Amino acid sequence: MHIVILNWNAAEDTIRCVREVAGWEEVRPSIWIVDNASADGSADRIAQACPSAHLIHSRENLGFAGGTNLGIQAALAERDAPILLLNNDAEMDGADAARLEQTLAEKPQIGFVVPLLYDESGELIAAGGKNPVTHMQTRVRELPETPVAEVAVVSGTAVLIRPDVFHQVGLLDERFFFSTEIADLCLRARKAEYICAVDKRAKANHAVSRSSHLRDTLYVYYIVRNRFLILRNHYRYNAPLFLFWAAYSLTLAGKLWLVGQRQSARAVWLALRDGLLGRFGNQNQQVMGTTDETD
Repeated sequence: MHIVILNWNAAEDTIRCVREVAGWEEVRPSIWIVDNASADGSADRIAQACPSAHLIHSRENLGFAGGTNLGIQAALAERDAPILLLNNDAEMDGADAARLEQTLAEKPQIGFVVPLLYDESGELIAAGGKNPVTHMQTRVRELPETPVAEVAVVSGTAVLIRPDVFHQVGLLDERFFFSTEIADLCLRARKAEYICAVDKRAKANHAVSRSSHLRDTLYVYYIVRNRFLILRNHYRYNAPLFLFWAAYSLTLAGKLWLVGQRQSARAVWLALRDGLLGRFGNQNQQVMGTTDETD
């Protein structure tokens, strides 16, 4: 098993995550860290604190999609093995990672498998996901009845992916930059007859509060905009879906403006404009009016 972890100016989170993973006894993964052009010297701190991990330096912030691709390519070049994408603010035990790996080995039709995902308070965040252009709320909130259950898509917070998916379907679409790129890969893999699944015998925790300062701007922007890229990639001739999401985004921007959430309203408006115009990739600076603030 390989593990790919992204870092952007978050050395403490990344070091903690790597040390936990390196201490697993049930599996001994190869650890790949991609530093997305950190500006605070965190890459040097990680190199010193985690000498056994492979550290990849990106000269620019490539977002989740581009940074993850660097890690995937390097990992698969070393050895063909399942790849666990793990957020640096997420936690998973070795036994849970081994459980996911066993599920992939037992069920060759599964291309992606995720654990149950919980927040810091122990509340269930997601048991897999729903198609982001056919659902507004994209997280499955109900526990599956069976140990392993099929879901439409998964997120990249903690997901084990069969290497054949990348060989047959390709890497993440870097035009997404951040958010929804895993859902797009899931939809592409489904055409190659791979399915996504959640294994309720495994769990992970995600400290979502650590990135809360970005959720009203960059997260809102990319989630709204990238739905239009999913539409372009998979529903190009479905005019009703395009019209629905355009109307929904316009209405959302208006509501946010009226209740005084001006930054979020602006982010949604920019997302709608860029999604319709086909302006994808890294748009951090225009959304924030400053330098890159997310990986």
